[in-house]
Amino acid sequence: MAAMKSFVAQRVLPYTKPGKLHSIPVLHFPKSIRKLNPSDNLILSIGRRRRWGVRSVSEDQELVRLEENRSKDEEHSLSLDGSEKIEAYSSSSSTSSSSFSEEKGADEALKGFSGRAVNATIVLGFGTLVVTKLLTIDHELWHGWTLYEVLRYAPKHNWIAYEEALETNPVLAKMTISGIVYFLGDWIAQCYEGKPLFEFDRARMFRSGLVGFSLHGSLSHYYYQFCEVLFPFKDWWVVPVKVAFDQTVWSGVWNSIYYVVLGILRAESMSDIYGELKSTFWPMLTAGWKLWPFAHLITYGVIPVEQRLLWVDCVELIWVTILSTYSNEKSEERINETSTGGN
Repeated sequence: MAAMKSFVAQRVLPYTKPGKLHSIPVLHFPKSIRKLNPSDNLILSIGRRRRWGVRSVSEDQELVRLEENRSKDEEHSLSLDGSEKIEAYSSSSSTSSSSFSEEKGADEALKGFSGRAVNATIVLGFGTLVVTKLLTIDHELWHGWTLYEVLRYAPKHNWIAYEEALETNPVLAKMTISGIVYFLGDWIAQCYEGKPLFEFDRARMFRSGLVGFSLHGSLSHYYYQFCEVLFPFKDWWVVPVKVAFDQTVWSGVWNSIYYVVLGILRAESMSDIYGELKSTFWPMLTAGWKLWPFAHLITYGVIPVEQRLLWVDCVELIWVTILSTYSNEKSEERINETSTGGN
């Protein structure tokens, strides 16, 4: 009963505000806000760090991708701007160089063909002239002659014409013979050195022929007359003495003249000419001892004075080959050494 009364009293009694001692403040937080303990803060910080680390790694990966793409773009642009230009330049330069080499090769081939044509014309023209001159010695007497009679009497009548020329103008006849021999001797020397038949050096042949025509024929004519005056005896021992004198004094003098004049015609300096003469004098003198003593036994023992140069010139075809080979080898070696030193 008492409990009922108190319950009723509580229901009936008006609302009274509680006092300060018994008042308990109640804070109402929204659902989105809640109080965190230190462990929750630690977990939150770890999660944030993980998210930041993942985000930083992803950003770094994106940066790496961007850098890779950028480097690829740069390489591509470099290849487009650089390598293609270099390739284009190299291709253009190779094309131009190949075209230049082809043009140069064509020019060299044309020059070689023209040179061979000129050389062939010279050889064929000169040969035709000589053969025609020898065969037509009796052209005024050919009326009624057969071919056998022409070939039979042509050598004899040519010899008679040569003797007549020696009587009328001996120096010019001997100069002509020596010029022809030295011209042909240098051609033989060039062929012996390995050059093709129609690819000889015309200037070299002209120099050799000029030396033979201007000096060898005239000097030899006067030398053989001087030798007869110097040794006027007719005994058997005169022949070896003449041979010895020829292969010491005259051979040394003529070899020196030949080398000096050829050097002057090649426009070489006197020091080069002297060096060439000094290096070749003794080898050429001793080389002549292997050939000329046997030939000069016939020269001074059998051949008359006026006919000696013709016999000597026939042997000179071999000797001029040796002389020309020695002289031009030394000159070419010196030119190669000079060009190598300059390079």
